[in-house]
Amino acid sequence: MNPIHTLKGDYFFLHDRLVYVNRASEDFEAPVHDHDFIEFAFVAEGTGFHHIDGQVHPIRKGQLFHIPIGVPHVFRPAYVDVAKHPLTVYNCVFSPALLGRLAGFVSETQLVQFISDLRDGSVSYFYLSDADDSIERLVLAMHREFSMPRAASSDYLDTMLIQLLIVVHRLRQHAPSSSARKLTQFDHLLSYMEQHLAEPLSLQRLATLSRWSERHLQRLFRQHTEQSFNSYLQALRIQKSCELLRSTGHKIGSIAEMVGYKDNASFLSVFKRIAGMTPNEYRKAAPR
Repeated sequence: MNPIHTLKGDYFFLHDRLVYVNRASEDFEAPVHDHDFIEFAFVAEGTGFHHIDGQVHPIRKGQLFHIPIGVPHVFRPAYVDVAKHPLTVYNCVFSPALLGRLAGFVSETQLVQFISDLRDGSVSYFYLSDADDSIERLVLAMHREFSMPRAASSDYLDTMLIQLLIVVHRLRQHAPSSSARKLTQFDHLLSYMEQHLAEPLSLQRLATLSRWSERHLQRLFRQHTEQSFNSYLQALRIQKSCELLRSTGHKIGSIAEMVGYKDNASFLSVFKRIAGMTPNEYRKAAPR
């Protein structure tokens, strides 16, 4: 297993500014990492997967993720051809020390508690959907301000972070619990798929495990991954095969079996269709 890379706030927080905002085009090269700061990550474009703390979650445009301190994670695109199918994420990271300072500027008791819990690490990983684009507007404004700072830019960013915390707090309060439970169950199915790629996987098998009908499962795949079950499974297998091509010296036939293909010709055909090149070409082109 590759060691987990830890990102340090000292690298990002410069000139006494304890918040950092960037726009990232996610790929397959970024390592799994954790960090000593708090992160809100907003998906602005595309679909993909969030690998976090040993689980995998489908992601799509309009979702905000909270990644606590010390939790290993990485975003991956749904497609190998990231030029045609980009996954764009805005990362807003901030120091726990900043939250301690900002808590003094709010008065609503529950909001103060939420900010304190974030600072102390009492809030675990969660994600929300941006139903009315309020998160997107704030994150884009924060990115503009961070990229093109003007007078009192640090204070302006701090006030926008307070607004973002308020919006997130409101959404968490009003999130429909039944939908959240259903999505959590669906996430467990996706984790199961990733952990059992070498085995035969079918909609019927997942329906038996989840006790949902095959038709309902297909709807969930369309809703949460924007792909059919078969398309999602193929993309997941090719994604895993790309990781193995980059990180191991295994023969291509062995990799095909490890991701669930018993027929090497089928693997080569699907790989070329999704990746736009053969496994050999991908291995030669990929940085090691």
